[in-house]
Amino acid sequence: MNLDEVLLAGPGLAQRPAILVAHSLGCHLVAAWAAHSQHTHRVKGAWLVAPPDLDGPPNAATAAPQLQSWRSVVRRQLPFPAIVLASRTDPYAAFERSQVLAQDWGAELQDLGDAGHVNEASGHGDWPDGWRDLQATVSGW
Repeated sequence: MNLDEVLLAGPGLAQRPAILVAHSLGCHLVAAWAAHSQHTHRVKGAWLVAPPDLDGPPNAATAAPQLQSWRSVVRRQLPFPAIVLASRTDPYAAFERSQVLAQDWGAELQDLGDAGHVNEASGHGDWPDGWRDLQATVSGW
């Protein structure tokens, strides 16, 4: 199932605004989708957590051969409000590279400090603080 299908699935969903929440490669999926979809007008905003640096210097995120097709990173401004949440200790993206990506996408950058890749391996689990921050962001959109 692709993102368009998800946004249009189910009765009534096609008429309701959507909030996109993505982590890691999902952030790049949102950018690639936004560059070609006819349904971006439905998106009220996007919360993009820990996008990996796919076109910078080789790192753990770009080493896997199955990720080579992701190396053409979409850097077009997103047609909806977005926030990139980036860590200063993410092994998959230097903070400075995350800043540039956020700028290219026209997104606000939120500095998470020392948060690793913002996943279970970096100690986040259910991440109640993130859920609270997301709710506050959504209410502001």
